Amino acid sequence: MNFYKYFKEQAAVIKERDPAMKSEREALLYPCFWAIWHYRRAHELYLKGKFYRARKISQRSARKTGIEIHPGATIGKGLFIDHGHGVVIGETAILGDNVTLYQGVTLGGTGKENGKRHPTLGDNVMVSAGAKVLGSFTIGENSKIGAGSVVLSEVPPNCTVVGVPGRIVKMDNVKIPRNDLDQVHLPDPMMNHINRLTRENEEMKMLLDSLTQKIENLKKAESEDKK
Repeated sequence: MNFYKYFKEQAAVIKERDPAMKSEREALLYPCFWAIWHYRRAHELYLKGKFYRARKISQRSARKTGIEIHPGATIGKGLFIDHGHGVVIGETAILGDNVTLYQGVTLGGTGKENGKRHPTLGDNVMVSAGAKVLGSFTIGENSKIGAGSVVLSEVPPNCTVVGVPGRIVKMDNVKIPRNDLDQVHLPDPMMNHINRLTRENEEMKMLLDSLTQKIENLKKAESEDKK
């Protein structure tokens, strides 16, 4: 792989998705820049059956960058790993084009499978900080995984997933995540449920107060009639 070509491509990816980047040269300061470069080199060796040399490169890179990418993983163009420390991408993981990962993300296995045991991420998927995607299944293209979520099953395209375990809270959100990198303002089904219960409780309280007042008025009227 030509380093200059890689530099130009990866610098453009970082500049597109990180507003903190002010100049092209700053790409060299990003851990993900070097982690992905070393992965590309190691992956070429891995495909040639030179497994030890491939793992040696990837493990050395993991120690330097805090990003562990197994050389057997299959990764498309335009991957961006923001900050990156603690990111783990397993051996049989498959990532499409323009995937965005944040710090602490794990694309791992459950320890039970043989063969393909890591997730597949479609094009334009965003996985937010601290999220864990565990198992051999697919996260559909244009989907977004919320921060801290634990995803254990298939996610269709154009979805938003939050929670532990991960739940689909929005479908057919066709905005491309690389242009919408908001990790915070995601739907919160638990809070929505709590808010609904709170409203219902207030309505019941008002109804009970109204009924109590009517009963008191009736008792008062009966008492006056007896007099």
